[in-house]
Amino acid sequence: MAPILLNCMGNERNEYIKYVKNPNLETMEEDILYHLSLSTKTHNLPEMFGDIKFVCVGGSANRMKAFAQFIHKELELSGNPEEITDICEGTDRYCMYKVGPVLSISHGMGVPSISIMLHELIKLLHHAQCQDVVLFRLGTSGGVGLAPGTVVVTEKAVDYSFQPQFEQVVLGKVITRSTELDEEVASELLQCSSELQNIPTVIGNTMCTHDFYEGQGRLDGALCSFSHEDKLEYLRKAYDAGVRNIEMESTVFAAMCRVCGLKAAVVCVTLLNRFEGDQIKSPHDVLVEYQQRPQILVSHFIKKRLGYVV
Repeated sequence: MAPILLNCMGNERNEYIKYVKNPNLETMEEDILYHLSLSTKTHNLPEMFGDIKFVCVGGSANRMKAFAQFIHKELELSGNPEEITDICEGTDRYCMYKVGPVLSISHGMGVPSISIMLHELIKLLHHAQCQDVVLFRLGTSGGVGLAPGTVVVTEKAVDYSFQPQFEQVVLGKVITRSTELDEEVASELLQCSSELQNIPTVIGNTMCTHDFYEGQGRLDGALCSFSHEDKLEYLRKAYDAGVRNIEMESTVFAAMCRVCGLKAAVVCVTLLNRFEGDQIKSPHDVLVEYQQRPQILVSHFIKKRLGYVV
């Protein structure tokens, strides 16, 4: 099949569609990335984003701003990191910060929220004609048989039945997509962790759920229809299936990146061991330090790729 062509920014050059997998975009005079407050007509996306090589996404807007400021310092860029501006300030859905070749974006909580952001992000990377981009999801999670503070680099993102798949309902039909992540990036991240202090890191499967409470087997929600022993039995099955942490975004992140040909990794720190309880009880300062661990690890990866670290 011949490559689909798309006219970008209304110019005369046709570029091959690489990341997007939607032929309908070919017929659109303007593509409005509504939830990012960007458009192919009102913004010169290649000029704004064409040099992006790394995209880091995470749930919290404050955390992704803090990461942008952190990577700004790590890359020793000019200017005051405290003065970086939110590119998506025209909307309150997501925040986005560009720091040299790094894009830092929030995605909210859960599969629907990150899915919307990813559709528009992937189109943004396409319209900007970005090449060889690596995506990272940085986040927090519940550990399964791991000590709090352990960083999990995801091998496979799995669903509630521990299968490496994401199910999307399209026109009333269930579409199943693979959720395997890039082995090379995961191995490189594990190597980076060995070069850092106090960043205990493992590679394991990450279970993605559609809920924080019942869906993750918590006993402390407003509803609970199972016993403590039921919970432990399910967690033991998860552990035996290779699951080492639980969160709420990894399957759709892995599936969309895989379909669109983007190298990607999920890097989440555990805030508790779910075998030992359901509520997070670590002091605030300890949690802040835990949450910085994925940022430090991915920052080291980026600096090595850019030649800052030998």
